[in-house]
Amino acid sequence: MALQQSKAAATKTTTAARPQPTTAPVQFIFGRENYLILIISIAVVAFGFVLMSGTTDIYSTTKIVIAPIVVLAGFGLGFYAILKKPSAKA
Repeated sequence: MALQQSKAAATKTTTAARPQPTTAPVQFIFGRENYLILIISIAVVAFGFVLMSGTTDIYSTTKIVIAPIVVLAGFGLGFYAILKKPSAKA
């Protein structure tokens, strides 16, 4: 009986002495601005592909010149969003 009481007391002391885990706030890789710029760049690329689909005229200036420039600008904006360092807030 004394052995059971000592085991119970030992169990209570070990669980009480164990520190409780704290939940740290989740930290994302990118900042809010980075995600916003990335979403905008995805929209620009999608708009460029819509311009590329365009009308039935294969050789229109919109399909050959403007749409590829818009798509490349969207990809450039995406690379900028990835490489931009998040702003440090104190």
